Amino acid sequence: MASSLTRRSDTLADRAAVPKRINRNSKLFKTILSSIQEKKGEDIVSLDLRKIPEAVADFFFICEARSLPQIRAIVDHIEDQVKLKCWETPYRREGNQKMHWVLMDYVTIVVHVMLPENRTFYQLEEMWSDAEQMKHD
Repeated sequence: MASSLTRRSDTLADRAAVPKRINRNSKLFKTILSSIQEKKGEDIVSLDLRKIPEAVADFFFICEARSLPQIRAIVDHIEDQVKLKCWETPYRREGNQKMHWVLMDYVTIVVHVMLPENRTFYQLEEMWSDAEQMKHD
């Protein structure tokens, strides 16, 4: 009897350690998207990475901003709204110094906000071309 209880608790612990997969209807996904749109982010694309075993997240958001102040406005607004509505803060936020490309890592969703020339140069959509892409106007 004790061994079956141990196996059951191990299984529950294993399940708890695996992060919950999300989808495009999740509150986090919708909050990030609306935050980008509210600050006039351009050419917004989400990449569904859930079927790619090597992927570091379930989704990527990639969008452009025309200026460094707009990049700051978008990422600050995402962070504020996600904290307010979803009670989450980014695990990591990189690129704050130069503001040419800011990455926000929410573990299940990674957000890339960049200048158009950086997006053209790094071609993230091409790098993750196996992912299902969806444009958000």
